[in-house]
Amino acid sequence: MQTRTLGNQQVGAIGLGLMTFDQTGTQPRQQLLDTVTAAIDAGVTLLDTADAYGPGDEKGAGAQGENERLIASILDELGVRDRVLLATKGGHVRTDGGGWDTDSSAGHLRRAVDESLQRLGVEQLDLWQHHRPDPKVPYDDVIGTLKEIADSGKVARVGLSNADPQQIRDAHAVLGDALVSVQNQFSPKFRSSRPEIDVCEELGLAFLPWSPLGGLGDAKELAEKHPAFAEIAADRGVSAQQVALAWELAQSPVVIPIPGAKRPSSITDSAAAVHIELTRDELARLDAS
Repeated sequence: MQTRTLGNQQVGAIGLGLMTFDQTGTQPRQQLLDTVTAAIDAGVTLLDTADAYGPGDEKGAGAQGENERLIASILDELGVRDRVLLATKGGHVRTDGGGWDTDSSAGHLRRAVDESLQRLGVEQLDLWQHHRPDPKVPYDDVIGTLKEIADSGKVARVGLSNADPQQIRDAHAVLGDALVSVQNQFSPKFRSSRPEIDVCEELGLAFLPWSPLGGLGDAKELAEKHPAFAEIAADRGVSAQQVALAWELAQSPVVIPIPGAKRPSSITDSAAAVHIELTRDELARLDAS
């Protein structure tokens, strides 16, 4: 697989998002193991999760950290820890009512790092990302906490998620080379993160589009909602999802899409997008669609 740069490390140009639990709130372990195996076989080396991902009951109980525990056990079973860069996030929490909230207090973010270290069974996190801005905490204060975390040696690299251009610049000014990535939503459906991609390219940061196919529902309906992607896919004999990921890769050399996948066939299909080189005319059609 083609590689791209994330900080001081080369990773596959397509990553894998691991927010994996089914409608019943259970983690299909064997299915996930098979999916991770297929991803690694396809050259995927960036795996992304978060401490907030995982199943829970109707009150949200038991959710925090379950995905990290599951993924750690799978990587250990496969014996591939040294072949992947495992990214996680902190600062997004489940509420007692089963919803979501943010907590970017310094105490919570420090605990989040320590708890992720324990659940993932490592002495240093490969990439730890601040999950999203917290309206209760000034972003400058969050950046200060991220600086403390970076300086602690508990994380090898720091990333931001759901950050705007000014927040990226402010964080980079304080964190310097410790800041390596930004993870924002970007897809054929959601294109308003173009300014963040430009800032990342300027500062030498990787841009990791989450939901690069528009989410589970939109990924299935991509061809219907964005006919130009379907038309080019038909001409090339590939899936519309592959064309979408190839289009995102063509946006900038700093872009590393991280599609989610629950089945081996899905990540195998996504990984093949690196072999598609879209023409200038095709890119113009997709940009205008």
